[in-house]
Amino acid sequence: MYPAISPVLFSDDLCLYGFPLKNAKFPDVFTILLFDIQLRTVNPFAYNFKFSQQGRWCFMSSNQPRQTWSNRLTYILTVAGATVGFGATWRFPYLVGENGGGAYVFLFCIAMFVIGIPMILVENVIGRRKGVNALDAFGGSLNGKPVAKIWKLVGWMGLLGSFGIMAYYMVLGGWVISYIVNIISGNLNISSPVSGELTKSFFTEHIENSPWEIAFYTFLFVIVNQWILVKGVIGGIEKAAKYLMPLLFLFLIAMVVRNVTLPGAMEGITFYLKPDFSKITAELFVFVLGQVFFALSLGFGVMITLSSYLDKNENLVQTAVITAITNTIIAVLAGFMIFPSLFSFGVAPNSGPTLVFQSLPIVFSNMWAGPVFAVIFFSLLLIAALTTSLTIYEVLITTIQEKTKIRRTAAITIVLAAIFIFGNIPSILSYGPWKDVSVFGKNIFDAFDYISGNILFMLTALGSALFVGFVMKDEAKDELLYKGNHTTVNIWFAYVKYLVPLVILLIFVSNLL
Repeated sequence: MYPAISPVLFSDDLCLYGFPLKNAKFPDVFTILLFDIQLRTVNPFAYNFKFSQQGRWCFMSSNQPRQTWSNRLTYILTVAGATVGFGATWRFPYLVGENGGGAYVFLFCIAMFVIGIPMILVENVIGRRKGVNALDAFGGSLNGKPVAKIWKLVGWMGLLGSFGIMAYYMVLGGWVISYIVNIISGNLNISSPVSGELTKSFFTEHIENSPWEIAFYTFLFVIVNQWILVKGVIGGIEKAAKYLMPLLFLFLIAMVVRNVTLPGAMEGITFYLKPDFSKITAELFVFVLGQVFFALSLGFGVMITLSSYLDKNENLVQTAVITAITNTIIAVLAGFMIFPSLFSFGVAPNSGPTLVFQSLPIVFSNMWAGPVFAVIFFSLLLIAALTTSLTIYEVLITTIQEKTKIRRTAAITIVLAAIFIFGNIPSILSYGPWKDVSVFGKNIFDAFDYISGNILFMLTALGSALFVGFVMKDEAKDELLYKGNHTTVNIWFAYVKYLVPLVILLIFVSNLL
């Protein structure tokens, strides 16, 4: 006969219950499941307790309940860091320049509400309800029934996409460090006016013809990430966001104030804010909708992972709205930082992805204290890249750690080393010795971007919306009803279940054409 195990109060709303194995002799170790009274469901984490000779149950497992964010502000700062990145500071400005200025900004703000906020809620609901990694979030049981294993494919696509984006994202970080070092050392001399040919030749010399130099700077960026990640989610990522995001905002404001006061800046502000409605087309709107996914890190597994550490009392609707607004504000400020200066010095705003690396150095070279502002600008980019890379790495690290039960340091080493060897190095070489290697008609760097951003993340987002609408169902509603309005929640649920998948399919097909 087994010793009776009475429910033991674990916290305000958690109890522990013991379940001995059937048809076995008296077990030395029992598996204890965490029962959540508020949600009336069993948390998927298991806990091992040993019955000692003294008749006491002793905690044995290191698989403890997840920590939660210190407060809403630190969560918002962390999520803002995850979503800002190069999406707001690099990608958004050059896409604005290529797509009609204010017309793109206008559509981007609309798209944030059409697809951005609803999808943030989708991933937050999955993450907090399941409380596990981005792969197991699509498994386990819901509504008293086991989830079909086919849904794990959604999690796998998100993980593969995260690997793909980090394969080239870290290289961009290496480029930024290279620019900072070369500006400070004087190798990129922007203390006096320079020509476009000079900045272009520098890009070619240091990005295309010096792959191992870029590999070194990329590795340095990886080491900085590793140093923060080993401290954990709360002690590392949260703490980094707490200090880095205000610093990023400070740098951003300093650059905006400097650039909007330049002679001729008003022409750039007009281009940026005044929509040319003749350029607003259905095709452009679908394109902008797709860019919102990149801007908010949707489909990456980031939101699912971060919200798995979210307190049960947190209002998901409010946090989703704040997240979208914060991202939009920073992206818009990035435009104010760039376009006034471009027009002030007669630099074309539609120079595409090379806007930051080839066009802006020309601007800084014509500006008073140009090298100082150049270092501030590229430092801003580096901070944005760091806060994003930390959270995308965490998606993969958390999954490996929870699936294999290995130590966090080991999981970090595996993830960072694998991405550096099989992702970063090929991406770097694709601008040098491997420039003739083609995947889907693109070099390796661009192929990682295309496959992860246009295919894997779109399919992950589609699967997430369908998972909430057709599998989670009432459990998804319950997650929002705890702190939400019934009518609002029902409208959101119907929208996510029926309309959002159609919008994502439209974006997906458009990306492939």
